[in-house]
Amino acid sequence: MSTIMQKIKEIEDEMGRTQKNKATAHHLGLLKAKLAKLRRDLLAPPTKGGGAAAGEGFDVTKSGDSRVGLVGFPSVGKSTLLNKLTGTFSEVASYEFTTLTCIPGVITYRGAKIQLLDLPGIIEGAKDGKGRGRQVISTARTCNCILIVLDAIKPITHKRLIEKELEGFGIRLNKEPPNLTFRKKDKGGINLTSTVTATHLDLDTVKAICSEYRMHNADITLRYDATADDLIDVIEGSRIYMPCIYTINKIDQITLEELEILDKLPHYCPISAHLEWNLDGLLDKIWEYLDLTRIYTKPKAMNPDYDDPVILSSKKRTVEDFCIRIHKDMLKQFKYALVWGSSAKHKPQRVGREHELEDEDVVQIVKKI
Repeated sequence: MSTIMQKIKEIEDEMGRTQKNKATAHHLGLLKAKLAKLRRDLLAPPTKGGGAAAGEGFDVTKSGDSRVGLVGFPSVGKSTLLNKLTGTFSEVASYEFTTLTCIPGVITYRGAKIQLLDLPGIIEGAKDGKGRGRQVISTARTCNCILIVLDAIKPITHKRLIEKELEGFGIRLNKEPPNLTFRKKDKGGINLTSTVTATHLDLDTVKAICSEYRMHNADITLRYDATADDLIDVIEGSRIYMPCIYTINKIDQITLEELEILDKLPHYCPISAHLEWNLDGLLDKIWEYLDLTRIYTKPKAMNPDYDDPVILSSKKRTVEDFCIRIHKDMLKQFKYALVWGSSAKHKPQRVGREHELEDEDVVQIVKKI
């Protein structure tokens, strides 16, 4: 591992020394591809032969409808926040590294069960295997949303450092997947086409990156001004794109003028976990960023059950997804569904399994006789 870290440092140093211009673009692209491969090797899960204890406390069973990870430097108030929101006990103290394992808690909000994970304090260099960075960020990758908890009285540079660590482990915050197509083929070399003016990628740079991955035949189509990093992300194929909320804690210890400066941050939510300031606002923001859909069930000749909604992802909210969420065998008996709500043209509307549902729709499943 020390050899891999040494190679990573050598490449980073070389990238730092290299001027960024058109003449060096393909060389920098090659270095970035080498760096991405080394980081993948460094942060790959340990083999069965050893290192089992390294992940102790991090193998947390996923429960509820969605999972939110609390990530931040030591002593920023993650444990206090978890305690206040869920009632789960996570040790709180004034010294750093109080939390040494992953502590889960569950909160019920708007009918959805949301699992919160208090992850051990991240440290600079986690992406390179320092501390327990591998376990922390590996668990963060399983979340549906990340809360980066920052201390309002410490420099906002913590934000950039944590972003760098998460980016280094393939987590892309508040970003959409690159809008480009990469298709391998058997022959014909590397072909690059673009529907826009490409200022970051040219054919030489693309060929340099592909050669590092031993890919010599592929068609690449750019639909926006993509960078070398974007192309590497698509080739790697293991990037996670998830929403992130920058939770600024301990705002009771700063001035109103300082709070107004922090208010300019995008994706930001100010709180005081200790004094329970704006925790409702934080929960509203978490709900917004998770983008969940609540569907109420209606048994035949009975009123809808508004107390226990079926929770669906906004990306998977068809009637078929609804049936699978209730029970995998329900589709075998499915005939049609009756829907009341904003997705229905009239109430009720008879629909098939491909119908897309909206938040707070009411659904009655009619089974085959």
